[in-house]
Amino acid sequence: MTELSGDWCGMQAPETGTTIVAVSYDKVFLLRSGSAADTQLVSDYVRYYAEQHAIGLEQPPSVKTIANLVKQMNYQNKQMLLGAMIIAGWDREAGGQVYGCPIGGTLLEEPWTTDGSGSTYIWGFLDHAFRDNMSRSEAEELVIASISLAMARDGSSGGVVRLITISKDGAERRLVKGDEVLEAIFLFLVA
Repeated sequence: MTELSGDWCGMQAPETGTTIVAVSYDKVFLLRSGSAADTQLVSDYVRYYAEQHAIGLEQPPSVKTIANLVKQMNYQNKQMLLGAMIIAGWDREAGGQVYGCPIGGTLLEEPWTTDGSGSTYIWGFLDHAFRDNMSRSEAEELVIASISLAMARDGSSGGVVRLITISKDGAERRLVKGDEVLEAIFLFLVA
């Protein structure tokens, strides 16, 4: 799973392995990797606490608040949980944000992050290809190309890319199928 930030956040998950989970509101999402049972439990609790927070404050929680809920759950249960999460979204206070919460419960805000079994194959590619102030289409193509490269090397990284682009206007979803995935690698690398 790979995330990029800016005024928007491009999000994806392969068909197998990683799962996208919407958290209460259409502008904050969790991506999960590792133990499906552990990460689903954490995301269910986070959704519950985020809803309680929204009722108490009469407004949606910030992306950072939801990220801190994930961190707190993972850190307090680090001896029992085997899952990593990426928290990404958009809010009025800070715009687009991406947080990584690897196994153990550390929380890091980054311009982009990746996790899951295919991530080891694409760290160097993303370090090289990511640049600040990318356009929305450039960032979406980078996400698709990076996931495509991960899928080419990792059998657990699925066969499609589910891309979600989050902005102040909400979340837009796009499905990139197998033949388009291979084409994306070629087009990105020759551009």
